[in-house]
Amino acid sequence: MSCHAQPVAAIDLRLPTENHHLFTGELDRFYMYVDRDFEGQRTQPWEAGSYGFVRTAVRVGEQVVLTKFHEGIDISPIKRDAAGVPLDLVSSIADGRVVYVSPLAGRSNYGKYVVVEHRWENSSIYSLYAHLAEINCQPGDVVKAGSLLGVMGYTGAGITRVRAHVHLEIAMLMSLRFDDWNNTTHSGLNPHGLFNGMNLCGADAARFFLEHRANPQLKFSEFVAKTPVYFKVTTPGNELPDFVKRHPWILRGDAQQGNSWEISMSSTGLPLAFQRSSQVVDSARVTAVRPSNIAHQLLTRGLIQGKADEAKLSRGGQRLVALLMDDFPISKPTPTTSKSDEPSDP
Repeated sequence: MSCHAQPVAAIDLRLPTENHHLFTGELDRFYMYVDRDFEGQRTQPWEAGSYGFVRTAVRVGEQVVLTKFHEGIDISPIKRDAAGVPLDLVSSIADGRVVYVSPLAGRSNYGKYVVVEHRWENSSIYSLYAHLAEINCQPGDVVKAGSLLGVMGYTGAGITRVRAHVHLEIAMLMSLRFDDWNNTTHSGLNPHGLFNGMNLCGADAARFFLEHRANPQLKFSEFVAKTPVYFKVTTPGNELPDFVKRHPWILRGDAQQGNSWEISMSSTGLPLAFQRSSQVVDSARVTAVRPSNIAHQLLTRGLIQGKADEAKLSRGGQRLVALLMDDFPISKPTPTTSKSDEPSDP
């Protein structure tokens, strides 16, 4: 008898609230808008509630470029009471386990938030639900797709009752040693352990929902692999990075052959592929970039600098690669000033 690999079970994927306007194409009813004041014109674009570079307009010559990265999607309420308070229930997007609950609104720009771990393709992928009014779960709870997690609200910095929404992210965990990285880089107090927003690297949740709806057999690895590469970084290393061990599907080619690691990244800094490289480098450096007539820093949340076909890692880019590669020392926590742990606008 021959042995065959067991097929990967299809994901039972559901939107976290009863707002399904993403699937009807009524996007202005799905996303929560953001107030924008640009060059004297005030608007409320729903696009600013979507994923990607959708905020902070900057004029570059005759072009207007949106430069601020929003790592999740902001889903509008469809039910409010007489005072305008949202009543929407928030549920898990897929089967999983609650791994973190932050019940104190003032500890993060996320406000009250919940993180659920999903085991997809022998790896852990996380969904995060932010700005909740109530949390109805606790760490360790096993949940199914559609299980209640909480109630939509407007907790967290910059959120008003009018703009109440749930901020949803689908993300990969960067490092199991985040506290060491946080202390080494002096990035602020961290009451959230591994589930600090800076340690979660979000993918385009809305695109995943839409593509999965079109193809229910779609794997998360296939979805990530289709994301366009903006730049590649080559960094020293012989050992298989822990990030790759935890996401084995992200490895390309033979892990044993080469002198360094080449990491393919999206414009937002989402790691898309790891493979061995024959190049010999003494530090992380950009070795490929998509040419652009706009400064790369405006298109990559400042991760790389340069223009056209030339680019180098910024300090922030270096820190991101270090986090991915666990390339930082073990450190002792030092007193420091608290800092927001959400890498993008709420």
